[in-house]
Amino acid sequence: MTTPSGFVELVGAGPGDPGLITVRGRAAVQQAEVLIYDQLVHPSLLDLVRPEAERIFAGKRAGRLVYTQDEINQLLVEKARQGKRVVRLKGGDPLVFGRGAEEAAFLRAHGIPYRIVPGVTAAVGVSGYTELPITHRAAASAVALVTGHDDPRDPKARVNWPSLAKFPGTLVVYMGVAHLKDICEVLIEHGMSPETPAAVVERGTWARQRSVAATLSSLPELVSTHRLHPPALLIVGSVVNLRPERSWFESLPLFGQRILVTRPAEDCRLASEQLETLGAEVLQAPTVEVQPLQDFQALDDILARIRSFDWLVFTSRHGVDAFLGRLMHLGHDARALGGLKLAAIGPGTADQLQRWHLRADLVPDRFLSEGLVEALSPLVLGKRVLLARANRGRTLLCDQLEAIAQVEQVAVYQNLDAAALPAGVVQAMEAGEIDWITLTSSAITERLFNLLPAHIREKVEREIKLVSISPVTTATAQKLGWTVAAEAQTYTWDGVVQAICAARLLI
Repeated sequence: MTTPSGFVELVGAGPGDPGLITVRGRAAVQQAEVLIYDQLVHPSLLDLVRPEAERIFAGKRAGRLVYTQDEINQLLVEKARQGKRVVRLKGGDPLVFGRGAEEAAFLRAHGIPYRIVPGVTAAVGVSGYTELPITHRAAASAVALVTGHDDPRDPKARVNWPSLAKFPGTLVVYMGVAHLKDICEVLIEHGMSPETPAAVVERGTWARQRSVAATLSSLPELVSTHRLHPPALLIVGSVVNLRPERSWFESLPLFGQRILVTRPAEDCRLASEQLETLGAEVLQAPTVEVQPLQDFQALDDILARIRSFDWLVFTSRHGVDAFLGRLMHLGHDARALGGLKLAAIGPGTADQLQRWHLRADLVPDRFLSEGLVEALSPLVLGKRVLLARANRGRTLLCDQLEAIAQVEQVAVYQNLDAAALPAGVVQAMEAGEIDWITLTSSAITERLFNLLPAHIREKVEREIKLVSISPVTTATAQKLGWTVAAEAQTYTWDGVVQAICAARLLI
């Protein structure tokens, strides 16, 4: 609920990996009515926001500020005075080189209630994801976080570099890549050994994390050779020598891969978490939407005579939830299905039945309509079969079974086409920043194709690897002129993930 004066939360999003936002920070984003966010916020965190919430980008675009800091301050007050719950989402931590203190002071001066939700600052995130410890009992008992934004040779620079050259610990320099050569030279000029270990980490905690390590004197040339760019951290001190050749993060099977997931929104979130656990960076672009029926009459009529059927067949977990949810809504419970046998097209659908405390009597060996027909055929001869399905899709199951059984099918939910892809997804494809696209049904494949501009469709064929959930989906992609790089051996989402991992081992 909003208060009459509104409320503002200054939230740290963490350094990149969306999993590093705090539990309180995640809840704040989910409850926001207005989200004002920066450039370094991971795009998937924006998917947590309610669809009706207002989103305002307040970072840098094309090298320029969309809003000045004064304008952002005014915007926070303006939206709060409209009675809105406002979230100011910042990369890292709001109070570590994040100007959160300035925003809090402005809100306080204007009588706006606020809360600060800390975030994982880049130094801590990068330390964990590179295994480069910024403190260590044998190497450094102190750490200094400094900004390298100013020219270190400028007499008016806010950082006392001569003193830092004598600092007995680790230096972590934010925003220092632009002045890297000068920073290294100034530290050496004021007494730091040219042989001091030093490293630069680009996009720490992201799938595109890169790092180089050298001595303080040789680091600038190495960074230039490898073309490391902001956002990046400079870390100086003997702790650099303690990092392993490859960190746990860099050793994950999908590290460095950017994967576009095109499943419905709820499925996208679950799939993203699994891929991120394996080291990938995930972009979400639901191409179809799962929605409740607009008219329940046909389903209600079926439910009124549900005991007349012998078999109830589910072809998706969404169908399970929609069918059983409506059954409960009408005042019934699982006892209404007491005389039926239940079939599920695959383990995911069977697991969803289990969540409703129901066990599938049949799960085929091949998790697609053809496999379900083969497994059901000897069991349903002359029986009455009900197919609970989406409002559209392949009719093979009904077409094949009705030759041997009395078959009825009923739509229990709707599949609707997404109106457009998120703008950031199209931009990422245009920039060559997508490695894989997941295709988990023929409908999703066709909708993705139709949503893409012609030149991006061609780019997909040339530059982006496609992974398909089944031979049927592969055939659909091929009809559209796309080549599938990998196909799941088991026709489930887990099979898709395994196919990507297996393909990665061959690259």
